[in-house]
Amino acid sequence: MDFTLYLTIFALAIFVGFEIITKVPPTLHTPLMSGANAISGIAIVGALIVAGSAVAAESKLVGILGFFAVVFAMINVVGGFAVTHRMLAMFQKKR
Repeated sequence: MDFTLYLTIFALAIFVGFEIITKVPPTLHTPLMSGANAISGIAIVGALIVAGSAVAAESKLVGILGFFAVVFAMINVVGGFAVTHRMLAMFQKKR
């Protein structure tokens, strides 16, 4: 029962996220990237908690999933900051 509920929520989240992202005009991508970085920062904290709890529970699967969650969230944060930095550099005066 719980698995079906979680799978349904996950599928709905994918659908809603796709619909929201495709409707965003290009002028709003940079501010949204900053918001996504903040959300990914929260995801990193959660992933670190999960990975740390796996060590205490001695569960290898949870530890591996926590590790990958940290890696993917960090990739998202670093990429978001790189894109934001590049976009802001486009608006600086040439020297």
